[in-house]
Amino acid sequence: MQVTMFTDGAARGNPDGPGGYGVVLQYVDTKGQMHEMELSQGYEKTTNNRMELMAAIAGLEALNRPCRVELYSDSQYLVRAFNDHWIDGWLKRGWRNASGQAVKNVDLWKRLLAAAEPHEVNYIWVRGHDGNPGNERCDRLATSAADGDELIEDVVREN
Repeated sequence: MQVTMFTDGAARGNPDGPGGYGVVLQYVDTKGQMHEMELSQGYEKTTNNRMELMAAIAGLEALNRPCRVELYSDSQYLVRAFNDHWIDGWLKRGWRNASGQAVKNVDLWKRLLAAAEPHEVNYIWVRGHDGNPGNERCDRLATSAADGDELIEDVVREN
C-alpha cells in the first residue's frame, strides 16, 4: 500500500518548553477510496527536534502492515539524517557524530529506525510555512497539541 505522510513538530520556548507533533496520513484503499488520519500529541518539556522525530515515529507506528511511504517533513534534521546518510555514520561510530560527540536524541533515532524497518520510506523535505497544505495542517496539529491541556512527559531514554 502507498501512504503519503506529512509530519511536523513544534516547541514553545525551545529547548525545554512545551511541544507537540502533528501527522497527516493519506492512503487509497483497494476500492479506490481515499482515507486520512490525523495524529497529534503535546508534551510538557521537550525540543523541536524531538517533536519532529516523534511525528515521524507516530506516523510510522500507526501503520499496521508494510507500506511504501512518502514522508514529507520540513525538518532538515530528520530528512538529511536519512538522505545524506548521517544515520549510517552514526551507527558505524556507535552513535557518535563525525566530530566524535554523542548523537542527540538517540532514544528517538533508535525508535524511528525500528518503526521504519518494515516499510519502504522515502524522506522528502518541504519548506515550512510555504503553503504546502499537508505541512500547514501538521503545523496546526503540532502547535495546537503544544498549546493544549493534555500534555504528557517526554521521557528521554538515552543509552
